[in-house]
Amino acid sequence: MNVQDIKKICVIGAGNMGHQISLCAALAGYQVVCTDISQAMLNKAAEFARTYLPGRVAKGKLTQEQADQALANLSFTPSLEEAASEADFVIEAAVEKLDVKRKLFADLDRIAPSHAILATNSSFIVSSKIAGVTSRPDKVCNMHFFNPALVMKLVEVVQGPHTSEETARVTMDLCEKLGKTGVLLKKEIYGFLVNRILAAINNEALFLADMGIASPEEIDIAVVNALGHPLGPFRLMDLTGIDLAYYISMERYQESQDPRDKPSPLVVEKFVKKEWGQKTKKGFYTYE
Repeated sequence: MNVQDIKKICVIGAGNMGHQISLCAALAGYQVVCTDISQAMLNKAAEFARTYLPGRVAKGKLTQEQADQALANLSFTPSLEEAASEADFVIEAAVEKLDVKRKLFADLDRIAPSHAILATNSSFIVSSKIAGVTSRPDKVCNMHFFNPALVMKLVEVVQGPHTSEETARVTMDLCEKLGKTGVLLKKEIYGFLVNRILAAINNEALFLADMGIASPEEIDIAVVNALGHPLGPFRLMDLTGIDLAYYISMERYQESQDPRDKPSPLVVEKFVKKEWGQKTKKGFYTYE
């Protein structure tokens, strides 16, 4: 299989990552079907596309023809069968829970054509924990986009021990077709490249806040103004989702049973209150 053989892409999940990955692929000329179990999320994703594209035209970033074609390339459905049955490439961007992903990949293996590559956008879970539920482990890999996917250039492609050279090559080539910069990890490691570095910063920032040494706002000010980061760690967690931070830590703790891997008390507090960041209008900061 070569990247030229990819015509139709299925994206699973219409949340912040899924709907932006879908639109990114549609803008690159692919026929894209985005699916989600929530009709409300699908409606929200469709509305985002209808408002985002005219905005890009108004700013001179797209022609009207490009915007119209992207919208024509993109469709939404609650049916996994409808979304994946003719896909050449599948990108799963569902919730960061291993059992959910394993169930999805088992269904995808049954539904998607035998030649289709099945990629997970997971930011931490390596694909070797998922590939075993399929009859095509050689066609399973990580393809990790960054939030917001329409803006961020980097994509991490992780080649697990089960992933074929062909699958890794085609996935890297697809990154280029989507206008992204791909980096290939030849070995699996928890958290990949960027999130391992980011996690070290976030963990220390949360420790400082949990200990009452400084507030989240003060820590963000320090990181932005001293280290030159565009966003502080707490503002970034609000952007990516405090619920995601909670799920990632819990998955890690359940695997390691190391108390150090448990979510920070601050993260647990925000998770329980459903103050998950920008998506809920309140996290470490309040959003109007």
